[in-house]
Amino acid sequence: MSRQLEKPAYLRWIRASVGSAMRMIATEEVLFFQSDEKYTRVQTAGGEALIRMPIKELLPQLDPDQFWQVHRSTLVRVSAIEQVRRDERGMQLQLRGYPQPLEVSRSYAHLFQRM
Repeated sequence: MSRQLEKPAYLRWIRASVGSAMRMIATEEVLFFQSDEKYTRVQTAGGEALIRMPIKELLPQLDPDQFWQVHRSTLVRVSAIEQVRRDERGMQLQLRGYPQPLEVSRSYAHLFQRM
């Protein structure tokens, strides 16, 4: 009897707060997640929202082929990465649709060695 390996069911939608409203955000729209005290910021090209789930809890619910942890407080959608830069301060990512670079900590720099 052969058994097919089932792919785990990862999150496809994030329910997030935008002001006093609740918004459903598809994970394909998310550029990155970033810890912000007791909330996690969900950044899309259209703006930001907040969820009450820590990065540590969120990470196992996301597809590891689509989202990488690049810092203890930051998860990025791999397909949103436009450019990886190194300088004297370390490594930074430039994402499509987001003007500020994101820092990659040394602990996660190995993810970009094969690029």
